[in-house]
Amino acid sequence: MKTTPRSTWKLALPLVAAMVALAGCESTKLPEMSAVPVESRTPLAGTAGTAAATPSASTSGTPQSGVASVNLPGAAAGATAMMAAPSQRIVYFDFDSYAIKDEFKGLIDGHARALAANRGKRMVVEGHTDERGGREYNLALGQKRAEAVVRSLELLGVGGQQLEAVSFGEERPAMQGSDETAWARNRRAELKDR
Repeated sequence: MKTTPRSTWKLALPLVAAMVALAGCESTKLPEMSAVPVESRTPLAGTAGTAAATPSASTSGTPQSGVASVNLPGAAAGATAMMAAPSQRIVYFDFDSYAIKDEFKGLIDGHARALAANRGKRMVVEGHTDERGGREYNLALGQKRAEAVVRSLELLGVGGQQLEAVSFGEERPAMQGSDETAWARNRRAELKDR
């Protein structure tokens, strides 16, 4: 079969149309958070369940952060005390993260036991962020934090119909301010009975 310039164009037209369509389907990315260097972190006054990190210099000159250990109230009291009425209801997160820290796994386990024991009980998990970053980015990050807690509860036996994850982003700060203390208090997920 002999190809003419016109038949070549007819063959290439669908390929060009597909490429244009794919170029128009570029995924939407969340705006990047502004990189704010944090030089030191101080412990939160009167807040149980948070860790304080202080930078220290290693022999190579690279800053390293040390994390202080934290004892969770109720963890030593046993699972039965946590099952009756878990008193801690806030999970704190690191900057730009939705990974649940080990120090909050006991808190989540206590709530999971209480919810699994009472299948009629429902809970909403509210995700929050600090003020840094765009509104849409913070709403998405708050949702990821809430969903991370919900997934942990589900993995521990809580029924999905008992849980709801919502995000408030930066809209409901726990503490006003533009310093690390306020930011650390605002990076959280709150577990609330419904």
